[in-house]
Amino acid sequence: MINALQGVHALAFLLIATTLEVSGDAVVRMAIYDHVGPARLGLFLAGALLLFGYGSFLNLAPVEFRRVVGLYIAILFVVWQLINFIAFRTLPTMPILVGGALVIAGGAIITFWQPAR
Repeated sequence: MINALQGVHALAFLLIATTLEVSGDAVVRMAIYDHVGPARLGLFLAGALLLFGYGSFLNLAPVEFRRVVGLYIAILFVVWQLINFIAFRTLPTMPILVGGALVIAGGAIITFWQPAR
């Protein structure tokens, strides 16, 4: 399986991983606050599967683990806002947008800044 994934760009892995993570978190939140009984259990299981997928795809990304964090966090912020709107119909506030811009800038610095050797 690993050989079949070698041609996939690292960004694709990170986008899939962040989407699975945020979706899994949203499903678990829905299970906790909006459902009871068998529906709650089903949502917990679905959330667990999504979060397992997140961990798998993040670690399949062909990027050094120490460098993947910057790009991952930047993508995570953007995907989090999209899923938050889709699942909960909540728009980001100005502090979230400003803080998010800093998160994205920091992620870019961590990922792309090449220190002088």
